[in-house]
Amino acid sequence: LCQFCIMPLAASVVGRAAFLRVATSFDPAMAGAAAPALFLGLTLVGCSPGGTASNLVSLIAGADVALSVLLTAASTALASVVTPLLVKLSVGGSAVAVSGAALCAATARVVLAPVALGMALNDRAPSFSRACSRFAPFASVVLVALICGGVVAQNASTVLGGAAGGAISASRLLLPRVLGSVLTLHSIGFAAGYAIPRRLLNFGERTSRTVSIETGMQNSALAVVLARSIGADPLASLPGALSATCHSCLGSVLAAYWRFADGRKRKVEEKEEEEDVGGGGDDERETK
Repeated sequence: LCQFCIMPLAASVVGRAAFLRVATSFDPAMAGAAAPALFLGLTLVGCSPGGTASNLVSLIAGADVALSVLLTAASTALASVVTPLLVKLSVGGSAVAVSGAALCAATARVVLAPVALGMALNDRAPSFSRACSRFAPFASVVLVALICGGVVAQNASTVLGGAAGGAISASRLLLPRVLGSVLTLHSIGFAAGYAIPRRLLNFGERTSRTVSIETGMQNSALAVVLARSIGADPLASLPGALSATCHSCLGSVLAAYWRFADGRKRKVEEKEEEEDVGGGGDDERETK
Protein backbone atom coordinates (compact mmCIF):
# COMPACT_ATOMS: atom_id res chain seq x y z
CA LEU A 1 0.00 0.00 0.00
CA CYS A 2 2.63 2.55 1.07
CA GLN A 3 5.31 1.55 -1.44
CA PHE A 4 3.25 1.28 -4.60
CA CYS A 5 0.23 3.48 -3.76
CA ILE A 6 1.29 6.37 -1.51
CA MET A 7 4.64 7.09 -3.17
CA PRO A 8 3.44 7.09 -6.80
CA LEU A 9 0.46 9.25 -5.84
CA ALA A 10 2.67 11.65 -3.89
CA ALA A 11 5.16 11.83 -6.78
CA SER A 12 2.39 12.64 -9.24
CA VAL A 13 0.90 15.37 -7.04
CA VAL A 14 4.25 16.94 -6.09
CA GLY A 15 5.57 16.68 -9.65
CA ARG A 16 2.54 18.30 -11.22
CA ALA A 17 2.59 21.11 -8.66
CA ALA A 18 6.35 21.70 -8.88
CA PHE A 19 6.95 21.31 -12.62
CA LEU A 20 3.97 21.04 -14.95
CA ARG A 21 1.92 23.90 -13.48
CA VAL A 22 4.89 26.27 -13.48
CA ALA A 23 6.22 25.44 -16.95
CA THR A 24 5.54 28.98 -18.18
CA SER A 25 6.39 30.81 -14.96
CA PHE A 26 10.00 31.44 -16.03
CA ASP A 27 11.61 31.32 -19.45
CA PRO A 28 8.98 29.43 -21.53
CA ALA A 29 11.54 27.89 -23.86
CA MET A 30 13.66 26.52 -21.03
CA ALA A 31 10.97 25.61 -18.51
CA GLY A 32 8.67 24.16 -21.14
CA ALA A 33 11.38 21.71 -22.22
CA ALA A 34 12.58 20.85 -18.73
CA ALA A 35 9.28 20.50 -16.87
CA PRO A 36 7.99 17.27 -18.52
CA ALA A 37 11.39 15.59 -18.17
CA LEU A 38 11.70 16.50 -14.49
CA PHE A 39 8.12 15.37 -13.85
CA LEU A 40 8.91 12.01 -15.45
CA GLY A 41 12.08 11.70 -13.36
CA LEU A 42 10.24 12.37 -10.10
CA THR A 43 7.51 9.91 -11.11
CA LEU A 44 10.14 7.23 -11.74
CA VAL A 45 11.52 7.82 -8.24
CA GLY A 46 8.06 7.51 -6.69
CA CYS A 47 7.24 4.32 -8.61
CA SER A 48 10.55 2.57 -7.87
CA PRO A 49 10.83 -0.24 -5.30
CA GLY A 50 12.49 0.09 -1.91
CA GLY A 51 16.23 0.67 -1.81
CA THR A 52 18.69 -1.75 -0.22
CA ALA A 53 20.11 1.05 1.96
CA SER A 54 16.86 0.84 3.93
CA ASN A 55 18.09 -2.42 5.49
CA LEU A 56 21.06 -0.69 7.11
CA VAL A 57 18.96 2.28 8.21
CA SER A 58 16.42 -0.13 9.74
CA LEU A 59 19.23 -1.69 11.76
CA ILE A 60 20.35 1.71 13.05
CA ALA A 61 16.77 2.73 13.86
CA GLY A 62 16.07 -0.39 15.92
CA ALA A 63 13.45 -1.54 13.41
CA ASP A 64 12.72 -5.07 12.18
CA VAL A 65 15.65 -5.83 9.87
CA ALA A 66 14.26 -9.20 8.73
CA LEU A 67 11.00 -7.53 7.70
CA SER A 68 12.96 -4.78 5.96
CA VAL A 69 14.89 -7.30 3.86
CA LEU A 70 11.66 -9.14 3.02
CA LEU A 71 9.87 -5.93 1.96
CA THR A 72 12.83 -4.81 -0.17
CA ALA A 73 13.01 -8.18 -1.90
CA ALA A 74 9.24 -8.30 -2.47
CA SER A 75 9.01 -4.77 -3.88
CA THR A 76 12.02 -5.39 -6.14
CA ALA A 77 10.45 -8.58 -7.48
CA LEU A 78 7.17 -6.77 -8.18
CA ALA A 79 8.90 -3.77 -9.76
CA SER A 80 9.34 -5.37 -13.18
CA VAL A 81 5.56 -5.42 -13.59
CA VAL A 82 4.26 -2.74 -11.23
CA THR A 83 6.73 0.10 -11.92
CA PRO A 84 6.03 0.45 -15.68
CA LEU A 85 2.27 0.29 -15.05
CA LEU A 86 2.37 2.93 -12.31
CA VAL A 87 4.58 5.27 -14.35
CA LYS A 88 2.27 4.99 -17.35
CA LEU A 89 -0.78 5.70 -15.16
CA SER A 90 0.93 8.59 -13.33
CA VAL A 91 2.03 10.47 -16.44
CA GLY A 92 -1.28 9.94 -18.25
CA GLY A 93 -3.00 13.17 -19.20
CA SER A 94 0.24 15.16 -18.91
CA ALA A 95 2.65 16.49 -21.49
CA VAL A 96 5.00 13.58 -20.85
CA ALA A 97 5.25 10.91 -23.55
CA VAL A 98 6.56 7.54 -22.39
CA SER A 99 6.44 4.16 -24.09
CA GLY A 100 4.99 1.47 -21.84
CA ALA A 101 6.67 -1.30 -23.84
CA ALA A 102 10.07 0.40 -23.64
CA LEU A 103 9.65 0.95 -19.90
CA CYS A 104 8.69 -2.71 -19.35
CA ALA A 105 11.69 -3.90 -21.35
CA ALA A 106 14.06 -1.54 -19.51
CA THR A 107 12.72 -2.59 -16.10
CA ALA A 108 13.08 -6.27 -16.98
CA ARG A 109 16.70 -5.70 -18.05
CA VAL A 110 17.59 -3.68 -14.97
CA VAL A 111 15.68 -5.71 -12.34
CA LEU A 112 15.12 -9.26 -13.57
CA ALA A 113 18.38 -9.82 -15.47
CA PRO A 114 20.73 -9.09 -12.50
CA VAL A 115 18.56 -11.17 -10.14
CA ALA A 116 18.50 -14.10 -12.57
CA LEU A 117 22.27 -13.83 -13.09
CA GLY A 118 22.89 -13.77 -9.34
CA MET A 119 20.68 -16.81 -8.76
CA ALA A 120 22.40 -18.70 -11.58
CA LEU A 121 25.88 -17.90 -10.23
CA ASN A 122 24.85 -18.89 -6.72
CA ASP A 123 23.55 -22.21 -8.01
CA ARG A 124 26.24 -23.09 -10.56
CA ALA A 125 29.32 -21.52 -8.96
CA PRO A 126 28.71 -21.09 -5.21
CA SER A 127 32.39 -20.57 -4.36
CA PHE A 128 32.72 -17.80 -6.94
CA SER A 129 29.45 -16.29 -5.69
CA ARG A 130 30.73 -16.25 -2.10
CA ALA A 131 33.97 -14.60 -3.21
CA CYS A 132 32.06 -11.91 -5.11
CA SER A 133 29.69 -11.28 -2.20
CA ARG A 134 32.58 -9.96 -0.10
CA PHE A 135 33.05 -7.04 -2.47
CA ALA A 136 29.44 -6.59 -3.60
CA PRO A 137 28.40 -3.98 -0.98
CA PHE A 138 31.43 -1.77 -1.67
CA ALA A 139 31.02 -2.18 -5.43
CA SER A 140 27.34 -1.25 -5.16
CA VAL A 141 28.13 1.95 -3.27
CA VAL A 142 30.80 2.92 -5.81
CA LEU A 143 28.55 2.22 -8.80
CA VAL A 144 25.61 4.17 -7.35
CA ALA A 145 27.92 7.09 -6.56
CA LEU A 146 29.32 7.04 -10.11
CA ILE A 147 25.85 6.84 -11.69
CA CYS A 148 24.41 9.68 -9.61
CA GLY A 149 27.55 11.79 -9.88
CA GLY A 150 27.57 11.34 -13.64
CA VAL A 151 23.95 12.47 -13.91
CA VAL A 152 24.58 15.60 -11.84
CA ALA A 153 27.72 16.41 -13.84
CA GLN A 154 25.89 15.88 -17.13
CA ASN A 155 23.15 18.32 -16.14
CA ALA A 156 25.33 20.79 -14.24
CA SER A 157 25.46 23.31 -17.08
CA THR A 158 21.67 23.24 -17.38
CA VAL A 159 20.85 23.33 -13.68
CA LEU A 160 23.45 25.94 -12.72
CA GLY A 161 23.39 27.95 -15.93
CA GLY A 162 24.07 31.65 -15.67
CA ALA A 163 21.97 34.65 -16.64
CA ALA A 164 21.11 35.26 -20.25
CA GLY A 165 20.59 38.75 -21.56
CA GLY A 166 20.63 40.27 -18.08
CA ALA A 167 17.65 38.21 -16.92
CA ILE A 168 17.78 35.37 -14.43
CA SER A 169 17.78 32.15 -16.39
CA ALA A 170 15.14 29.56 -15.60
CA SER A 171 17.91 27.02 -15.20
CA ARG A 172 19.22 28.88 -12.14
CA LEU A 173 15.90 28.19 -10.44
CA LEU A 174 15.71 24.53 -11.44
CA LEU A 175 17.98 23.07 -8.74
CA PRO A 176 16.05 24.45 -5.71
CA ARG A 177 12.77 23.36 -7.28
CA VAL A 178 13.99 19.84 -8.08
CA LEU A 179 15.68 19.46 -4.70
CA GLY A 180 12.60 20.73 -2.87
CA SER A 181 10.29 18.37 -4.74
CA VAL A 182 12.54 15.37 -4.03
CA LEU A 183 12.79 16.22 -0.32
CA THR A 184 9.02 16.70 -0.14
CA LEU A 185 8.37 13.34 -1.81
CA HIS A 186 10.63 11.42 0.56
CA SER A 187 9.31 13.28 3.62
CA ILE A 188 5.77 12.26 2.66
CA GLY A 189 6.98 8.68 2.28
CA PHE A 190 8.58 8.56 5.73
CA ALA A 191 5.58 10.23 7.41
CA ALA A 192 2.87 8.18 5.68
CA GLY A 193 4.88 4.97 6.04
CA TYR A 194 4.91 5.45 9.81
CA ALA A 195 1.45 6.93 10.37
CA ILE A 196 -0.58 4.39 8.36
CA PRO A 197 0.64 1.20 10.11
CA ARG A 198 1.01 2.84 13.53
CA ARG A 199 -2.11 5.02 13.76
CA LEU A 200 -4.55 3.35 11.37
CA LEU A 201 -3.59 -0.32 11.58
CA ASN A 202 -2.27 -0.39 15.19
CA PHE A 203 0.97 -2.14 14.26
CA GLY A 204 3.88 -2.23 16.69
CA GLU A 205 6.56 0.44 16.90
CA ARG A 206 9.30 -1.65 15.25
CA THR A 207 7.05 -2.67 12.35
CA SER A 208 5.91 0.93 11.81
CA ARG A 209 9.49 2.16 11.74
CA THR A 210 10.37 -0.52 9.20
CA VAL A 211 7.49 0.40 6.88
CA SER A 212 8.37 4.09 7.23
CA ILE A 213 11.98 3.51 6.19
CA GLU A 214 11.01 1.16 3.35
CA THR A 215 8.50 3.68 2.01
CA GLY A 216 10.71 6.74 2.30
CA MET A 217 13.87 5.19 0.83
CA GLN A 218 13.49 4.33 -2.85
CA ASN A 219 15.77 2.58 -5.31
CA SER A 220 16.95 5.85 -6.83
CA ALA A 221 19.61 4.21 -8.97
CA LEU A 222 16.88 2.22 -10.71
CA ALA A 223 15.00 5.45 -11.47
CA VAL A 224 18.15 6.93 -13.03
CA VAL A 225 18.88 3.84 -15.13
CA LEU A 226 15.27 3.60 -16.31
CA ALA A 227 15.24 7.27 -17.31
CA ARG A 228 18.32 6.68 -19.45
CA SER A 229 17.17 3.33 -20.82
CA ILE A 230 13.91 4.63 -22.28
CA GLY A 231 15.67 7.46 -24.10
CA ALA A 232 14.18 10.26 -22.02
CA ASP A 233 15.61 13.77 -21.80
CA PRO A 234 18.85 13.75 -19.71
CA LEU A 235 17.11 15.99 -17.15
CA ALA A 236 14.76 13.08 -16.34
CA SER A 237 17.68 11.41 -14.55
CA LEU A 238 18.28 14.38 -12.24
CA PRO A 239 15.52 13.74 -9.63
CA GLY A 240 16.77 10.17 -9.19
CA ALA A 241 20.37 11.32 -8.77
CA LEU A 242 19.40 13.88 -6.12
CA SER A 243 17.04 11.38 -4.50
CA ALA A 244 19.87 9.00 -3.62
CA THR A 245 21.48 11.62 -1.38
CA CYS A 246 18.22 13.07 -0.05
CA HIS A 247 16.61 9.87 1.16
CA SER A 248 19.90 8.63 2.65
CA CYS A 249 20.26 11.84 4.69
CA LEU A 250 16.60 11.92 5.76
CA GLY A 251 16.62 8.23 6.66
CA SER A 252 19.84 8.54 8.65
CA VAL A 253 18.53 11.53 10.62
CA LEU A 254 15.26 9.72 11.35
CA ALA A 255 17.11 6.56 12.41
CA ALA A 256 19.40 8.57 14.70
CA TYR A 257 16.36 10.26 16.28
CA TRP A 258 14.67 6.92 16.95
CA ARG A 259 17.92 5.50 18.32
CA PHE A 260 18.28 8.49 20.66
CA ALA A 261 14.63 8.22 21.75
CA ASP A 262 15.08 4.52 22.53
CA GLY A 263 18.17 5.31 24.61
CA ARG A 264 16.33 7.93 26.64
CA LYS A 265 13.39 5.58 27.15
CA ARG A 266 15.70 2.84 28.44
CA LYS A 267 17.36 5.24 30.88
CA VAL A 268 13.98 6.34 32.23
CA GLU A 269 12.86 2.72 32.65
CA GLU A 270 16.12 1.78 34.40
CA LYS A 271 15.77 4.75 36.74
CA GLU A 272 12.19 3.79 37.58
CA GLU A 273 13.27 0.21 38.28
CA GLU A 274 16.04 1.42 40.59
CA GLU A 275 13.57 3.63 42.44
CA ASP A 276 11.14 0.73 42.77
CA VAL A 277 13.87 -1.54 44.14
CA GLY A 278 15.03 1.16 46.57
CA GLY A 279 11.49 1.88 47.69
CA GLY A 280 10.83 -1.81 48.26
CA GLY A 281 13.93 -2.11 50.46
CA ASP A 282 12.87 0.87 52.60
CA ASP A 283 9.40 -0.61 53.10
CA GLU A 284 10.97 -3.90 54.16
CA ARG A 285 13.14 -2.21 56.77
CA GLU A 286 10.21 -0.24 58.14
CA THR A 287 8.18 -3.44 58.50
CA LYS A 288 10.98 -5.09 60.48
